[in-house]
Amino acid sequence: MAPKTITIIGSLNMDLVTVTPRIPSGGETLTASSFSTGPGGKGANQAVATARLSCPNPSSTRGPQPTILDIKMIGAIGSDAFGPVLISSLQESFIDTTSISVIPSCSTGVAVILVEASLGENRILLSPGANGTLLPKDFEKVKSLGTPLPELVILQLEIPLQTVLQIIETAKKAGVPVLLNPAPAVPLPEEVFQGLDHLVLNESEAAILSGRAVEEVEAEGFEWDGVAAEFLRKGVKNLIITLGSKGAFYSSAFEGEGGKSGYVKAEKIKVVDTTAAGDTFVGAYAVQVVSGNGRAMGEIVKLACRAAGKTCEKAGAQAAIPWGDEVEGLL
Repeated sequence: MAPKTITIIGSLNMDLVTVTPRIPSGGETLTASSFSTGPGGKGANQAVATARLSCPNPSSTRGPQPTILDIKMIGAIGSDAFGPVLISSLQESFIDTTSISVIPSCSTGVAVILVEASLGENRILLSPGANGTLLPKDFEKVKSLGTPLPELVILQLEIPLQTVLQIIETAKKAGVPVLLNPAPAVPLPEEVFQGLDHLVLNESEAAILSGRAVEEVEAEGFEWDGVAAEFLRKGVKNLIITLGSKGAFYSSAFEGEGGKSGYVKAEKIKVVDTTAAGDTFVGAYAVQVVSGNGRAMGEIVKLACRAAGKTCEKAGAQAAIPWGDEVEGLL
């Protein structure tokens, strides 16, 4: 039987990471603890997470193992030194990169990341570069999603919004399920949510998309049931809101084992760097949904939280993402 396919359409960035004891104030110069570069971008990170979490670490199994999933990345890089590094990183995780375009006389996307060492929190400045060259007209035809058609398309918002909207429309016409991770969040037209199979977002993104203040949803004791009901009324089939150290909340339009909604507590970990934790969650969730292992939604979300926690225990983006056999219970 041919492997099932997950296609990720989105951004590829080079991460320029500075670790600092604290964030400097305006006009202040502060000596950083360290500086490093590494492959990133929410699209590429989610592709790596999906690929790695669908198979064991090849270093522990003497080479890559057969997988039930093929992972394909669609995106764009510039004609600079960063581009080939990003391609190589994807290929090291056994991702199909043949649909990544190289744009002449254009820079590759860059993310400048400040990591506050004492908290493990990050702040990110994004320069889209070649990511901005993905246009709606490129995705008007069904074949733009890949041949054969994937079992799932994963999208984020680090490529032009109109392009994302066109991809969703094309996927719906083709009957291809879509997982949307609306990050960085912006208000979206109502039609995006109509028939959307999977919406995965964090607290601040949920606040923006539901018209609430971030302070309101982050307040002690805030209940997510009302927000979830709004998204489900708009047509979302499965909603997952990641809550950082508090875990995650899920709600589904379908009755399943354990009910339609619930909270999953996060396991205790030592946080080093939260970069790519959300992307890892998306990858772990997608792998379980597409592989058809029959797990209840609560169990799927629990394992996705566990995978994201593993990423938080290491520094960096793609380099910190675990393989499937490194997340207990996933494979």
